[in-house]
Amino acid sequence: MFFKPQHLHFTGIGGIGMSSIAEVLLNLGYEISGSDLRLSPLTERLAGLGATVYEGHAPENLSGAKALVVSSAVNSNNPEVQEAKRLGIPIIPRGEMLAELMRLKYGIAVAGSHGKTTTTSMVATILNQANLDPTVVVGGKVATMGGSNARVGHSDFLVVESDESDGSFLKLAPILAIVTNIDREHLDHYSSIEEIRASFCEFVNKVPFYGMAILCLDDENVQQILPEVNRRVLTYGTSAQADLAVVDVCCADFSSEFRLRLRGQDLGTFSIGVPGIHNVLNAAAAVAVGLELEVEPDVIRAGLASFSGVDRRFQVRGKERGVTVIDDYGHHPTEIRATLEAVRLCRFAQIHVIFQPHRYSRTMHLMDEFGRSFHNADTVRVLDVYAASERPIEGVSGEVLAERLRAFGHKGVEYTPDIDSAVASAAAVVKEGDAVLTLGAGNVWQAGDRLLERLRKDALNAEAGQGGQSA
Repeated sequence: MFFKPQHLHFTGIGGIGMSSIAEVLLNLGYEISGSDLRLSPLTERLAGLGATVYEGHAPENLSGAKALVVSSAVNSNNPEVQEAKRLGIPIIPRGEMLAELMRLKYGIAVAGSHGKTTTTSMVATILNQANLDPTVVVGGKVATMGGSNARVGHSDFLVVESDESDGSFLKLAPILAIVTNIDREHLDHYSSIEEIRASFCEFVNKVPFYGMAILCLDDENVQQILPEVNRRVLTYGTSAQADLAVVDVCCADFSSEFRLRLRGQDLGTFSIGVPGIHNVLNAAAAVAVGLELEVEPDVIRAGLASFSGVDRRFQVRGKERGVTVIDDYGHHPTEIRATLEAVRLCRFAQIHVIFQPHRYSRTMHLMDEFGRSFHNADTVRVLDVYAASERPIEGVSGEVLAERLRAFGHKGVEYTPDIDSAVASAAAVVKEGDAVLTLGAGNVWQAGDRLLERLRKDALNAEAGQGGQSA
């Protein structure tokens, strides 16, 4: 008899990528259990949907499970992995499970070193606007999906954010493959930019002959793989040579407007509620998907206009005493530069950055690139490295990185080892009309929330003091 496991256990279920797959499978009728070192809003959501969630990893958590799904962060010494081996339970990497979901669907996969989450979310929003009812698996909480990182539709369309960090995106075989850019990233897995380019080229060439690759022509590394791509291609970008050309871009005040021309045909003006040329390019990629699926330009336009962002992607956390606090997931030099350029467009008096380096390996490999990435910030506070399960590397620290920023000419750099010291330092200098930008893939967003609370209390204390004087 054909064996179809009904009870799947997820080790590391609280991860943004794992939780989205678990939610889709829950909605497809599977029994889902999972564990993580700490419970979170994501695990609470899954529990509310019917999953059994354990805090901490233990062999007994696998009771009744017929297969184990693991993220790339879970190593072979994990007690649940060891128990699965003892019981002879199949161990399935996250990427393989995502590929299994895609196997019987019309798959649309977004790849790239940067911009995947935003682009995937924009594609999902456009398809939903067109009543194409897609299933979506994305690495961020999307406002137009009710704040979730997953959506279960009833059509054949599956939109996924792929993961190149460990090469697992090569397990996918989408009908439409988007590549937003290719950069020196995940150098703990790849040995060189040449190897990274080769991996993306292999990903694109997995598209079937009737599918399409949607590639950003503005990116130099994407240009370099073009001669090796043997599938149908649609290019997009600000380049005059792009099939879908972006023109007349205007980015300001937390929004962007631009025109698109498809092989010379004017498609009109489009607008999005996020600033920055990088977000305009993300939107152009999403438009290309809509056009390939024969969605009318006016429907695409309405979908993009309704897009209201993704959690931790240029997200305004609040405003107190005239100081705006913005949080962004950017943790690579390219992302940092793009985000700071977008903040500059919003015309704040000064920009104060609180940056938390993410992973020792990334900080080591890209130390000098980080050192040159913050010149659009007036001041920078560098926290200690967020380890993300990595062991410390000698000579790699937040303090050393702060010194590199100074070495490359930044005059407003301070090493603040933890969130509390960064908040205290920022609170002492911010003024009305300024912006504070928290940057990083760890828990640096907490600095923004604590700063807002501190500014709020300072304002109340000031009001109370004035009241006492007038009395």
